Order: sequence, then C-alpha cells, then structure tokens
Amino acid sequence: MSTTTNTTSHLASDKFHFIVQNEVAEANITQPIPEDELRELALASIDFVLRHYQEEFEEVEFTLRIVDAEEGQELNRQFRNKDYPTNVLTFEYGVDETATLRADIVICVAIVLQEAQEQGKDFIQHFKHLLVHGVLHALGFDHESDDEADSMEALEIEILAQFAIKNPYL
Repeated sequence: MSTTTNTTSHLASDKFHFIVQNEVAEANITQPIPEDELRELALASIDFVLRHYQEEFEEVEFTLRIVDAEEGQELNRQFRNKDYPTNVLTFEYGVDETATLRADIVICVAIVLQEAQEQGKDFIQHFKHLLVHGVLHALGFDHESDDEADSMEALEIEILAQFAIKNPYL
C-alpha cells in the first residue's frame, strides 16, 4: 500500500477518531480491506481538504458502517425517499461546540461488489473510492450541480492518486 505524499498531517492522528462497524457477516469478499488502510485513506482525504480549503474543525469523529443491501435500501428509503440500496450514504452532523466534525459513512458492500463486477473495477479500489466520496460529503462537498460534480470528482481523483488508485471515472 502506498502512503500519502504529504509530509505533514494537518489533522493530528490523535484528533481523528475512525470506527469501522462491519455489519455484514458474509459479504462474499475474498480480500477484506484492513481497517488501518481505510483509516489512512480517510485521514488523507481530510488532510487534503485541510491543505486546500479553509475548514473550521479541530477533531474528526467518523464511523464507517458496512451494511448489507437490505439495510442500505432501508436507509436510502428512510433518509432520501429512494426505495433501492445505494453504494454510499453520508450522514454529516456538522461541527459541534468543541470544534469536532462528526459523520457516519455507510457503505453497502453488496452494491459496491455488484458495481465493481459490472464496471470491471477492482472491488477494493472501488470501495476505497466510495470511502473518499463519503468523506468528501462529510466535509461539505456535494455533486448537485455539474460544477459541484466536476469539483468533487477532481478532488477524489487527486486523493486516490496518492494511493496509486486509478481514476475511477475513466
């Protein structure tokens, strides 16, 4: 695994709290992704944004929940009024009075696996791409307009390149 190219972290490692809750007993994944790789990628995403944008938080608490299609569909229906499972959902709770940014990132592993197979992508790289996508949502980025989508995709590509992950939009 490659490490990030930045030499200084803008968010101290002890100020980044990252919990992984894998709620899928059997995900048909032949290669589980080590939690430390997921944490490193999420921290690199935050650092990238801190280097390039004015952000006002001192600590970050993210929970990554890995869920099955049934729960992914239920959450998508409940919070987005869309009755189908989706690959990633982000619940950004904002910055509290202690300057801590909190968010939950939910990845539906069945959908990620299905998309990777259908699109001829490496499952782990696709999963990591969606983690970066979710982190950027937690940091306030969106893709409602074409300009927002272009900006967000460019950020994703640049962050993923630090980990030798190819452009997911090609």
